Amino acid sequence: MGDEHSLIPKDSFVFKLPKKSPLVLRMVVLMFVMVCAVYICSICLKQIGVVPKSAAGFLNVEVFEKPCPEPNIEPWDIPYVHYPKPKTYTREECSCNPVRYFAILSMQRSGSGWFETLLNNHTNISSNGEIFSVKDRRANVSTIFETLDKVYNLDWLSSASKNECTSAVGLKWMLNQGLMKHHEEIVEYFKTRGVSAIFLFRRNLLRRMISVLANSYDKDAKLLNGTHKSHVHSPKEAEILARYKPLINTTLLIADLKQVQEMTTKALSYFNTTRHIFLYYEDVVKNRTRLDDVQEFLKVPKLNLKSRQVKIHHGPLSQHVQNWEEVQKTLKGTGFENFLLEDYRK
Repeated sequence: MGDEHSLIPKDSFVFKLPKKSPLVLRMVVLMFVMVCAVYICSICLKQIGVVPKSAAGFLNVEVFEKPCPEPNIEPWDIPYVHYPKPKTYTREECSCNPVRYFAILSMQRSGSGWFETLLNNHTNISSNGEIFSVKDRRANVSTIFETLDKVYNLDWLSSASKNECTSAVGLKWMLNQGLMKHHEEIVEYFKTRGVSAIFLFRRNLLRRMISVLANSYDKDAKLLNGTHKSHVHSPKEAEILARYKPLINTTLLIADLKQVQEMTTKALSYFNTTRHIFLYYEDVVKNRTRLDDVQEFLKVPKLNLKSRQVKIHHGPLSQHVQNWEEVQKTLKGTGFENFLLEDYRK
């Protein structure tokens, strides 16, 4: 049968597909390029510490920060090197600067205030003072740990905070401020968190007693123009405070000295398993190379550290006690007789 007699038209078997719009293709390609660009930019910005909220919300991609390079230290020293991430600010260029944690363990009127000003004179050391003098902070182990966490995370802002990168951060902690009461838990915290202890005590406990009594008297007397000062920064102020001569209770003298001695011994025993260094105030006064030892202990650059504080009680103790002859008589022939001597000059 011829084509002209076909009942079905030829065009019925030809299907014409609709042509794709060039504009749609271009839009798809453009969107793909934009998504890739935003993703790449978010990664780059994350590495330098900046992440736009819009990009993070749009992509919802988790990007890991570039880790800090491994410090060149001995394996045993690794637990004492930290990279804290404060909640209150960003360390920025200091984020990969390692930080060491420390605590100055001492007793009132043992030179810890003067010693701490020396440490804070270092551009890379921040010691935040006698934080646990506030009772609420040492109410229990939980509040103690919360306070310590804040200090060691660099979130404790004080006058000791540095503009330079902090390499060592700590505080001053008196034995009677919860330290002895919760010593087991605190020792465990120190060992777990890598906190180093700096013991600072006075060798001459009689000198310390005189300083305690004089400071206690001035809290009420306020000899400096109606103001109490535990530490002074001028020779004139030191001279005024030194005029007061305490009367020592010789009946309790030996028992009081023994009590302080025993507390010191217990503290050393409790914290013996921590990384620590032991200092006598008198040795630091006489030999400033002991400060070099401390800086080496904290692994910071050695600097010539200075303090503006002025010593209050100078010279022989006989000049600073009302009943000196009675004190001499009480201590002679005992294990504390050497406290009667002038053991250092400054």
